[in-house]
Amino acid sequence: MMPTTQLEERFAGLLLGTAVGDALGLPAEGLSPKRIQRRWNGEWKMRLVCGRGMVSDDTDHAFLVAQVLLNSPSDAAVFQNKLAARLRWWFLGLPAGVGLATARACLKLWLGISPKRSGVASAGNGPAMRSAILGAFFAGNPLQMRKFVTASTRITHTDPRAETAALAVAEAAAWAVGGQHDTHAFLHNLAACGSDNEWLRICRRLAEANNTNETVKDFAGSLGLESGITGYAFHTVPVAIYAWVRHPDDFRKALISVLDCGGDTDTAGAIVGALAGASVGTAGIPKEWIDHLFEWPRTTTLLRQAALRLAQQTTQEHPLGSVAYFWPGIILRNLLFFAVVLGHGFRRLLPPY
Repeated sequence: MMPTTQLEERFAGLLLGTAVGDALGLPAEGLSPKRIQRRWNGEWKMRLVCGRGMVSDDTDHAFLVAQVLLNSPSDAAVFQNKLAARLRWWFLGLPAGVGLATARACLKLWLGISPKRSGVASAGNGPAMRSAILGAFFAGNPLQMRKFVTASTRITHTDPRAETAALAVAEAAAWAVGGQHDTHAFLHNLAACGSDNEWLRICRRLAEANNTNETVKDFAGSLGLESGITGYAFHTVPVAIYAWVRHPDDFRKALISVLDCGGDTDTAGAIVGALAGASVGTAGIPKEWIDHLFEWPRTTTLLRQAALRLAQQTTQEHPLGSVAYFWPGIILRNLLFFAVVLGHGFRRLLPPY
């Protein structure tokens, strides 16, 4: 087993990488690669508010899963119930930009529907954006990893494609945390995440692209995503995984390569950030990107504390309990976030187009 200090560094890299990728990509969400280039001339930096970055639901969900793991690290059914409870209260915190499927599932939870039946028929990214930490935590226990990914997924999404994509991200995170570098073996094993014919074709395409050293943008183009990555899990996840596979030891290159594809940049950025961050640790994430995150009460310090406790939890039989923070401040933070996002929305009505 990896020493706790090394595991802490990997977990911290994953959580901070998620936040950095999410915040860096958020201002460009929904924009085409050409419009991104015309507006910012290809320079990626924190710019959501006064040269600072804020995170969206992608980081929220990753942190929620980390907190719930600290309360229920061994029983997937208990984990599912506790995550559902956290999602209910998270939804009341007025999160901006929440996905439609997740919003519908949260409403069903508030109506008293069991987490086993609250999911909706959607192949969106919700489960995938919160599954990297599950893969990292259960890196040495693939059976538990699958159980927990399934439990997490079905709270909000019932489409098997959403579960396949979430499991693929978890598998990638497990490889990243384990420090494995055999990308050919990883891509070969990726097909076992699902039996859907579309997924199997995507896995073959991933292997082909890797063998011929295709760029991430060219790979995205081969999936018909020249105008940007969509919110469909079988679009976002393969491109994000390929960006990590192409640049496993270079956080900056991996993240920029997927952000340059445009589209669902915050979610794609969050997933790549998680995988690349787990590979390189916090030391490999550009310091200026971490320092320019503008977040409270879920600060970068809080993410590091959660990573430390998760690393400690891997050697403990009894739950250590979640990390305490001033959670009532989330509503104030989300109101500010909503105003900032609204301002960006109006800005998009202006040139350059």
